[in-house]
Amino acid sequence: MIRLVFTIVAGVVLGLVVHLVSVLALPRIATQDAYSRLTPMTKLNGVTQLPLADPNTSPMPFMDPAFALAICRYDLTGGPIKLTVPVSQAYTSVSFYTRNEIAYYAINDRSAGKKVIELDLMTEAQHNELPEDEEITAADRLIIDSPATTGLIVMKALAAEPGLMPQAQATLAAATCAPQTEPPAKAETPRGRR
Repeated sequence: MIRLVFTIVAGVVLGLVVHLVSVLALPRIATQDAYSRLTPMTKLNGVTQLPLADPNTSPMPFMDPAFALAICRYDLTGGPIKLTVPVSQAYTSVSFYTRNEIAYYAINDRSAGKKVIELDLMTEAQHNELPEDEEITAADRLIIDSPATTGLIVMKALAAEPGLMPQAQATLAAATCAPQTEPPAKAETPRGRR
């Protein structure tokens, strides 16, 4: 009886270990991840609008047909990226993912509080290379540290009604994602600090 119970417990534990290892390893060994699917249809360090969601031709699963969608596939090895996304009338969001589909930052029009979401994306090493006497604050420019040199930026604009989809697409068409050509803006030194 004890052997039977031990065999059942050992089988259950072995099954749980195999299941856990396979679930954790699958994103690393999958060949058709989001980055791989989007590579042939997107520009590097540029904004590419995706076609409207359709169950038969959608490049990504579970795309919401109420959203216009644009992608910036980035590579930070050449330097930081400057991203600007105009805000649509209904709702706009920007999400950041590493090459391995790990989400590390998101912002929407409500939290940005401006008519344009503007930020600089760079690695932690590039951020550390900024001169120490320059203080970059959230009021001047938002700087996002990417944990990897490559990844995806997903921009979404909501079309509250089907007739508003061209307006949502036009909003994302005005978005830019390009290598930064000038250093981040200098911030004034607050009084009392040196």
